[in-house]
Amino acid sequence: MTEPKKLKKPRGKARLIPGKCIACGARCQSACPVDCIEMNEAGEPIVLSDKCIGCLKCVKVCPAEAMEMFFTPEELQILQELAKQQEASGVAAAEEEDAEEAALATMLAAYRGVWVFVEQTEGEPAKVSWELMGVGAQLAKSLGVELCAMVIGENVEHLCHEAFAYGATKAYLLDQKVFHFYRTEPYLDACCYLIAKYKPEIILMGATGMGRDLAGAVATRVKTGLTADCTGLDVDDKRNLRQTRPAFGGNIMATIMCDKFRPQMATVRPHVMQMPEKTGDATGEIIQERFEIDEASILTKVLEIIKDKKAGVDIAGAEFIVSGGRGMMAPENFTMLQELADELGGVVGASRSAVDAGWMPHDRQVGQTGKTVRPKIYIACGISGAIQHLVGMQDSDVVIAINRDKEAPIFQVATYGIVGDLFQIVPALTQCIRELKNQGPGTI
Repeated sequence: MTEPKKLKKPRGKARLIPGKCIACGARCQSACPVDCIEMNEAGEPIVLSDKCIGCLKCVKVCPAEAMEMFFTPEELQILQELAKQQEASGVAAAEEEDAEEAALATMLAAYRGVWVFVEQTEGEPAKVSWELMGVGAQLAKSLGVELCAMVIGENVEHLCHEAFAYGATKAYLLDQKVFHFYRTEPYLDACCYLIAKYKPEIILMGATGMGRDLAGAVATRVKTGLTADCTGLDVDDKRNLRQTRPAFGGNIMATIMCDKFRPQMATVRPHVMQMPEKTGDATGEIIQERFEIDEASILTKVLEIIKDKKAGVDIAGAEFIVSGGRGMMAPENFTMLQELADELGGVVGASRSAVDAGWMPHDRQVGQTGKTVRPKIYIACGISGAIQHLVGMQDSDVVIAINRDKEAPIFQVATYGIVGDLFQIVPALTQCIRELKNQGPGTI
């Protein structure tokens, strides 16, 4: 079957409309690129039609709209045919677009439910999983769906019951020996198996070493989007997950949505979300699955997990943190912060500038590229308050800022602000707490 001959759109020829020329000064002649216009004694154009290429420049430049395009009857017929073809193609395009939208709506409607991946190591859960239950419950309520836990491991059924205590109403359990240790390949296959079978709408994972590794692999396998290190999660009126996270080095907060793919996936750092209340008598439904996987086919083997006994201080779980920034001037000045932290029973943290200067180790860094903390009291000493630092500590119960610059951004999130010399204020604060403690219990 031969394709119909493609019609070429005619360009026509320019001509003067009698009685409309105002003799503007040969603008049409100046605009013509092929010199096909001559002027008569009255200052009116004469178009040499055999040279005209139908470029429309003379028509566009005429202030009196005295020029027009002329088409032969054959050319007019071609224009009519082209108009019909364009109308038909427009209808076809609209029908195709409607079909695509209908197919998309059908696909999106097939996915329902909010899932939280319960991270565990040898049966010990990661706290971030329970933190995600809190925000997951809010999302599930907004969408009118169930909050579900995804539990993978060996002898981990107790985690399902713990998930119920933190708000889940259903748990999907894969409890097999092959999942005793975390390895990307078997966990990836297991997650994709559950996703394909039950089609969750939203999947949340902790932005830990395990969570970052697994979430990226799952999103790639199921061909969906993934937003990492989210600081805020909610849904819009079209059931799209609004995922907020710092962008462009933390200078702005971006809201990202995955409106044409499912499931919607996000990772959240530990201590970013509020830990929900635990209910002791909560119950739920456990759906136990079995995924056949051959241990011999898995290339990675875990022989033993060796815990580092010399691990540094974990500031993420501290209730009192005294942090220093570039305003500390030198590494030896962090000694005064340690003295204050010791009196409070807390730990010493640092901003990125202090860590980059080599004054404190990286495991003490608070902020976007460090750790997110939620202590009862956070004391910021000599820290200006760049957005990268604020996103890591702004949810502290009480923030006390000490800085000599009254315009420092840290004061915008501070509960209490002290403008002055930290080298005088911090020792005085330490001495005051020490004296109160010496007076006996109940004085602080």
